Amino acid sequence: MKIRKELKVGVVFVLATAILIWGLMYLKGLELLKPSRTFYAVYDQVNGLVAANPISIKGMKVGQVKKLYFDAKNPKNIIVELYILGDYPIAKNSSARIFSSSLLGSPEVEIIPGNSTVMAKNGDTLSSVIEATLGQEVNKQLLPLKTKAENLISSIDTVATIVQEVLNKNTRDNLIQAIEHVKQTLASIASTTHNLDTLMIAQRHNLGRIIVNFESISDNLQKNNGKITNILNNLSNISDSLAKARIPQTIAQANKAITDLDLTLQKINKGEGSVGQLLNNDQLYKEVEKAARDLNLLLEDIKANPSKYLKVSVF
Repeated sequence: MKIRKELKVGVVFVLATAILIWGLMYLKGLELLKPSRTFYAVYDQVNGLVAANPISIKGMKVGQVKKLYFDAKNPKNIIVELYILGDYPIAKNSSARIFSSSLLGSPEVEIIPGNSTVMAKNGDTLSSVIEATLGQEVNKQLLPLKTKAENLISSIDTVATIVQEVLNKNTRDNLIQAIEHVKQTLASIASTTHNLDTLMIAQRHNLGRIIVNFESISDNLQKNNGKITNILNNLSNISDSLAKARIPQTIAQANKAITDLDLTLQKINKGEGSVGQLLNNDQLYKEVEKAARDLNLLLEDIKANPSKYLKVSVF
């Protein structure tokens, strides 16, 4: 029985179509002859992940992203279908992490195996993890520096404004005058230092003699240390003797004697007693003076004429 020509063409077309579909699937990484599984992951952003991006486990490619679409129930979330080839065991608590392998590389999905003994089944949803891109990490690290730089620039502007307001013409003139005064003061200090140096040089011999004299005095003090000790001991003994003496009683007696003398003088001034009468009564003083004068004349007359007053008889 002869096969009709149309049947042959149809069979060839079907085979060609099948081969073409298989080739396209193979080129996309969707091999029809290997066992495959599909997992899902939900993200709030995918950092530029697109379909056909590779999926790896421990660095080895095991599949690719099949498609991405927004969740119909929650449009804020994006559902990603993960097409996994082979029968590599994936724990149920494994996670799908979106990361970029390089600065300019496209994002990929890495399956991070979990430690659960329960394996994930076809159609399960894995937990999602998003790793920040290198640019995001750089921006995150540079943001504090940017903030500090902005604050520093603002502070510098404020300081510059304050300095500009403070350093007006009068302030600048005062600063110039102050600097001139400082220069004059430094010149005076330099002149004084020079004079001191000159004086030290001129008086070097005298200073040397003074130092020698001090050394001699120190040697003498050291040599006469015993004598000085004895002198100090004697002074201590004298101090002890003075402390033991009845100085308060003596001072009290002296005070009493002075008081008595003062009372006596007061009585004399008042004319009490013989001495007071003599000192204060002029008539008595004159009579005493006259009696003394007459007694003096009598004594002179006795010396001149003793026979007048003495008679000698001889038997």
